[in-house]
Amino acid sequence: MKSSNDGSNKGIIDSGGEPAREPAADPARALRRRAEEQTGEPRLETIGALAPEEITRLIHELRVHQIELELQNEELRRVQAELEASRTRYFDLYDLAPVGYLQVSETGIILDANLTAAALLGVARGALVKQRFSRFIVAEDHDIYYRHQRRLFAAGEPQTFELRLCQPDGDSFWARLESIRRDDPAGASVARLVMSDITEHLRLQDQLRQSQKMESVGCLAGGVAHDFNNMLGIILGYTDMALFQASPGTPLHDSLQEIRKAASRSADLTRQLLGFARRQPISPRVLDLNATVEGMLKMLRRLVGEDISLAWRPDTGLGPVKMDPSQIDQILANLCVNARDAIAGCGRVTIETANVNLDETERTDADFVPGDYVMLAVSDTGCGMDEEVMKRIFDPFFTTKEVGQGTGLGLATVYGIVKQNQGLIKVGSEPGRGTSLRIYLPRHAGAGCATGSASSADFPLGQGETVLLVEDEPMLLGLGKSMLQRLGYTVFGAATPDQALRLAREHADELRLLLTDVVMPEMNGRDLAELLKALQPKLKVLFMSGYTADIIAHHGVVDEGVQFIQKPFSLQELALRLRSALSGDAGKYSG
Repeated sequence: MKSSNDGSNKGIIDSGGEPAREPAADPARALRRRAEEQTGEPRLETIGALAPEEITRLIHELRVHQIELELQNEELRRVQAELEASRTRYFDLYDLAPVGYLQVSETGIILDANLTAAALLGVARGALVKQRFSRFIVAEDHDIYYRHQRRLFAAGEPQTFELRLCQPDGDSFWARLESIRRDDPAGASVARLVMSDITEHLRLQDQLRQSQKMESVGCLAGGVAHDFNNMLGIILGYTDMALFQASPGTPLHDSLQEIRKAASRSADLTRQLLGFARRQPISPRVLDLNATVEGMLKMLRRLVGEDISLAWRPDTGLGPVKMDPSQIDQILANLCVNARDAIAGCGRVTIETANVNLDETERTDADFVPGDYVMLAVSDTGCGMDEEVMKRIFDPFFTTKEVGQGTGLGLATVYGIVKQNQGLIKVGSEPGRGTSLRIYLPRHAGAGCATGSASSADFPLGQGETVLLVEDEPMLLGLGKSMLQRLGYTVFGAATPDQALRLAREHADELRLLLTDVVMPEMNGRDLAELLKALQPKLKVLFMSGYTADIIAHHGVVDEGVQFIQKPFSLQELALRLRSALSGDAGKYSG
């Protein structure tokens, strides 16, 4: 059989009579074709057959799709950034919150906690979860927690309570817990707790209560002292007058001396009450504290006794302080007596000074101002005090001494004096280890120091100078006239400011000195002095009062240039003050 070669055959027949297969397609083209088939897009072979307008339209659509994709990507990036910001805010608000957040199951298991809660409890957050919350509560306060927890889950009412929480190292702190009940996604009830450390808040509350208590007791003590001073003034004054007439060595003279001693001790008590109440008039001076203490050492050694050694440790280069020298005397005398009484048998009392700088961490009350201070410390090797006694040592009339051995006013007086001078007082003590009281007085920035107050045993008499005495208390007015006459002065007495003005007009040329009470009905002593000085510009003025008054003082500090004598006073004290007022420029007293 012959075959034809005219080329008209459409295929090739193999020996088996079957058509021959086409060569295998390019794998890349096959893959592209399959992708185009799946996407429904036209094949590349057909794109070339498209009209130019159709190609332009397709290119435009591709560009639109590309821009849409870029916008979607930008929106995704924005949403992602917002999500990250939200996560950061959540972290700041939840984990870094100033309070602790806890989620606790009804059985008391911690399910979740923020970082603040973990830090407050002293445990890593990972170790905190699945722990029993009661493990971190002081044992004595468990009943508080369980009582409020039962109320929360039983009634669903929010609970707020305070208890002590403890850390693994044994440290504890006061916390306020606020809890609400919520249901978790599984429907189980859980407690969400807000935990705050209120230790510092409670400490400041205690300080405020103590300050308010001391203030109220001080007002009472000051009022009692004022009234008592008037009576003591009469007793002391007439006793001094009687002593002038009694012959020394006679039974009458000895009896009068005993009366005077008792009245003087009573007057000391009223001064201590006024010192505690911060109503004791003071005349501050810039002092070298070391020199002031050294001037008292001889007296203090006699005070503590022979069996107790007194050590003095002054700091070199000590800064000056500004306060009344007599108050330093009161502080040291009271502290040394207190130290002496705490020592049974032999022992040691140490007085020391130092320059110190106190910052905010030293705050013990609301009035504290950080800065430079001068420390005056008195320490002893006595019996010491426990915490309960230390809480009350500044309470007036509180004492651990036997009946009749102490008044309980010594440390209260020290407290009042220190506060009156914007100072700070700290106590350290342990039973059997002794006690240390450290007083911090503001360091004075100026210069010019004095060593203390000078005393005199002189008894200067008057030379017939005319004194106008103004006193609204009739008994004190009569006593004052007798005392002034005994001292050699000519006296006009007035019971009211109006009467004093009338006498001043009648005897303007004779008057040398005005001796007036500060607090009186109708007009105070300072206003009266101003009116009288208008009549007699050279008139000297001496004020007298049983307690501090803002009329001649500011916050208890007697105004500069004011001549003042505190009631009750003795005949000798009056004589010295009168001579000082007459010889000095007592007229310049405006503050």
